Amino acid sequence: MSMIDILYSDGPVLIVNKPSGVLVQAPPGIDSMVEQVKAYIRKKEEKPADANIYLGVPHRLDRPATGCLTFARHVRAAKRISEQFQMRTVVKKYWVLVSGIVPEERGDWEDFIRKVDGEARSEIVTSRHPEGRWSLLHYTVKARFPERNCTWLEIELETGRTHQIRLQTSSRGFPVLGDTQYGSTVPFGEQFEDERLRPIALHSRYIEFRHPMRDERISTTAPLPSAWGEIVGEV
Repeated sequence: MSMIDILYSDGPVLIVNKPSGVLVQAPPGIDSMVEQVKAYIRKKEEKPADANIYLGVPHRLDRPATGCLTFARHVRAAKRISEQFQMRTVVKKYWVLVSGIVPEERGDWEDFIRKVDGEARSEIVTSRHPEGRWSLLHYTVKARFPERNCTWLEIELETGRTHQIRLQTSSRGFPVLGDTQYGSTVPFGEQFEDERLRPIALHSRYIEFRHPMRDERISTTAPLPSAWGEIVGEV
């Protein structure tokens, strides 16, 4: 139970602070946040090991990313939260460390993105591409670190495309620290021998949405992993 960092728990809503290196969902036999949270629930509620636990997953985080990850304990709650993501009424704020010095204090990045078939990556395409999906994010510079040649950004997503933040930052010459898949040459955090376990500097800092069973908005903030402290100090 101590392995799961619970940020919010109320009725059918559970928000956890996802660590890096763990998949959100995976086939049976492979570690994932879904299986870890189900094990946490079984232990907390003293259910047998083979008890069936429903756990809806309204959104995802990339394996090397960290931060706020929402689960729903029953189907109706999962549907209502998912609808909010589809309607873009969920507020999602990410903290990101990128290579390079972003010159503008704030701005919008707009692209058309397609998920590459059969591969765990996305690419930017023209607006005329039949598989291109309009993608928009808003960014604000929180701090610049010239001595490390990196910038700390707060990003708010309007859309939620696969690898959107990682692709849109790297395509402008600002890859996320540690994200070798999208061009980073700067390591970040603990460098495990297994590259799949290595973190990147992408953190889901804040999430806000309407509670699925009550007419009120809920929000939570995820504390930063220790690797961030080496660059940004205490937050």
